[in-house]
Amino acid sequence: MILSSQRDISHYTASGDWGSETFLDLFKQNVADKPNVTALIDPPNKMDLVGFPGERITYKNLETRIDALATELIEQYQVKKDDIIIVQLPNTIELIMTYMAITRAGAIFAPMPVQWRNSELEYIAGLTEAKIMITVEKFNRFSHVEMIQHSQPKLPQLTHIITLDKIRDMSHGVADTARLDQIPCDSNDVFTLCWSSGTESHPKGCPMSHNNWFVQGAILRNAVIGLSDEQETILCCAPVVNMTGVGIGLILWLLSGSTLLMHHPLDVAMCLEQIKDERATRTIFVPTVLNMILKHPQADQFDLSSLKRVMTGSAAPSVWSLQEFKRRWDIDISCGWGQTEGTALMVGVDDIQEMEKRARFYPNYGDKSRDWLIKNIDTKIVDFDSDEVLTKVGKVGQLAYKGPNVFPGYFKRDDINEASFDKDGYFYTGDLFKIEEGGYISFFDRCKDIIIRGGNNISAQEIENMLQGHEKVLDVAAVGMPDEVLGERTCIYVVPKDPNEMPALKELTDFMTDIGTAVYKLPERIEQTDMIPRNPVGKILKPQLRKQITAKLAEEAS
Repeated sequence: MILSSQRDISHYTASGDWGSETFLDLFKQNVADKPNVTALIDPPNKMDLVGFPGERITYKNLETRIDALATELIEQYQVKKDDIIIVQLPNTIELIMTYMAITRAGAIFAPMPVQWRNSELEYIAGLTEAKIMITVEKFNRFSHVEMIQHSQPKLPQLTHIITLDKIRDMSHGVADTARLDQIPCDSNDVFTLCWSSGTESHPKGCPMSHNNWFVQGAILRNAVIGLSDEQETILCCAPVVNMTGVGIGLILWLLSGSTLLMHHPLDVAMCLEQIKDERATRTIFVPTVLNMILKHPQADQFDLSSLKRVMTGSAAPSVWSLQEFKRRWDIDISCGWGQTEGTALMVGVDDIQEMEKRARFYPNYGDKSRDWLIKNIDTKIVDFDSDEVLTKVGKVGQLAYKGPNVFPGYFKRDDINEASFDKDGYFYTGDLFKIEEGGYISFFDRCKDIIIRGGNNISAQEIENMLQGHEKVLDVAAVGMPDEVLGERTCIYVVPKDPNEMPALKELTDFMTDIGTAVYKLPERIEQTDMIPRNPVGKILKPQLRKQITAKLAEEAS
């Protein structure tokens, strides 16, 4: 299935950004080069998660099982070219195996987070007209099979449920390699159909081709992770269903021929054990996990000596976390901002050595006065109300992004695509960025998530990043709460490091004041919570918190 326009195919092929190689070609090359190298290692708790023992598998054995699974999909389930198959599996060897087998069979992989339920399933299955869903029998005591069976009467085309045990059996079948080799696979074919939760009521499908992902992978590899020519071991603790997990856990694995350590669900102690036991060299931790590691009572005893580079994303990290990882373990942290739509702004230590800037600044590729490491991306900052392109330092506007890594548009959603792209092909990200000195930009906030207090725009993320540095704060979220006079005031939800030692609001505002924070940015209410709600990729569920504080204020006023 090719969804990229002929204009883009011609343009990016002529520019050299897009080629003819596919990830099937790359995987075959990895097998030829490293047949006996361990390709994948299951999470240590696989038995507890899905009821099967963990495995370690070499590249050659993995190829054999992928081809057997692809053959069985074709013969048993009549999978054809461009069929869309929904997959809801945790991070295990079988997930990666299924990715490649579906592609080998000529079909398209549409992954769903394991946390999603009937509402998301019914929408996605209806939109894609998928006839097959691959899932786990149970995960974390929830029956996924029962969930699907409940929805099947509404989805007459969804006729087959293939469970994990069946996938394992099929992968030990007989491969018809000659038949598989006859199935065409174009570098502009859709490789993944992942889903963006965003601000819409339904998930939005984000098709990415092999060529889209090759460019995205090069950005991750060259600008952030810094993979070497030596054999690498990558720990993937992000679900391999979204931009981050696919990029780190599938694409970089394919690009580098590395060993991939699977991990799911997030367990910080287990992550640290995997790093130590398997001598992991690269990984990604969201800012919350960075802070959890650093604030652990035994932090100084952790063995992270094998790690060469850590990437962080989903939100800007605190400067404190970058400084502490460097001081304790001599580990440089790279920072990334990206979306399932294929947009990516990445900055590594080679780009910005100063941690104060690296934690916040990203390259503004639209500033042509700089010679950027990444040459094929263009950006512009656009005023949210007037559509004027902004260039002055200090201005805040929506980021518009164009490049060969960007998806061609939301799957079967022309109504959204018309408003998402301008006539020049820029994708409007829905995120606000501030223009900084030196050709950089910094994330300001989601377009719809700014706290506006008396006409002053407040970045919730800026407040969160500051308070993450407080010794009593384990996790924090800032949201706007309604106010009759000022429109909104700032409320913070805090998970204390010690449940019996909740910091007072004044303690935290004094902390921010000492840093030099403007008075209007200081939080005016604090709520203690056991956990900050997040979606499967780690982004804070702000609407849920705003609804909660709004209801609480109304109750207090009655």
